[in-house]
Amino acid sequence: MERLSIEPLSVMGLPPVESVGLAADLGLRYVALALSALPNPYGYPSFSLRDDLALRRETLAALRDRGVTVSLGDGFVLHPDMDMRDLAGDVAVMAELGAQRVNTVTFDPDFNRSVDQFGVLAEMAAESGMRTTLEFSPGLAIADLPTALDAVRAVGRPDFRLLIDTMHLVRSGSGPAEVAAVDPDLIEYIQLSDVPLVPTIPNYMEEACFERMVPGTGEAPLREILDALPRHLVIGLEVPLRSQANAGVGPHERLSRCVDAARNLLVQLDDQ
Repeated sequence: MERLSIEPLSVMGLPPVESVGLAADLGLRYVALALSALPNPYGYPSFSLRDDLALRRETLAALRDRGVTVSLGDGFVLHPDMDMRDLAGDVAVMAELGAQRVNTVTFDPDFNRSVDQFGVLAEMAAESGMRTTLEFSPGLAIADLPTALDAVRAVGRPDFRLLIDTMHLVRSGSGPAEVAAVDPDLIEYIQLSDVPLVPTIPNYMEEACFERMVPGTGEAPLREILDALPRHLVIGLEVPLRSQANAGVGPHERLSRCVDAARNLLVQLDDQ
């Protein structure tokens, strides 16, 4: 079963209709979408699925015509003193697009408040038939797997689960053994990329947002991590490759390399 998806960071601002087409052209069933470009360093037309009804209709038509499903709605970021209820309209847009789940991160250092707000988001998403994932990363208020697990357990909803990004996982000090120890029912989604174990870019978020590595070309134990994860989960390819884009390599060529590499990893798992 094809379970790969393309994440918004990988396409670096490519508008949603084109992102849907790219996923379909690569033989994928899934694409993840954000409500606006994040980031957009290459001058693609700016867009807002939040504000542009015509664009939402065009995106829905592209999804239907190309046989692609929105695996993840990204961009639900919690800041201090923010109420997730203010994002009810964004949740509704993702539901309109048929997203299977929405993803959240937090910059709020108050753990208990974050947990409360995660519950609010999860309830809104559930009312629209979507699940919710929590992503952890160095630099965020929930920075590692143990803290994210504490948050998921504190929210206490079966539709609120972990998103495991392989870069964030290894750079925050966890690996295959820690993943294997997690109840698989608490894991909902995977984001796949490779990295060197020792950063080559001093700013973590710059590296994460702009310069990761094609799966299998870095030093992360990707096969072992994937082996420890449930085999039915969607795997989003979150592989921004700014250096290749700057060299003139287009999104189809960049992502086709990632798709081929990810498929090769999955074949290796099946052959074990």
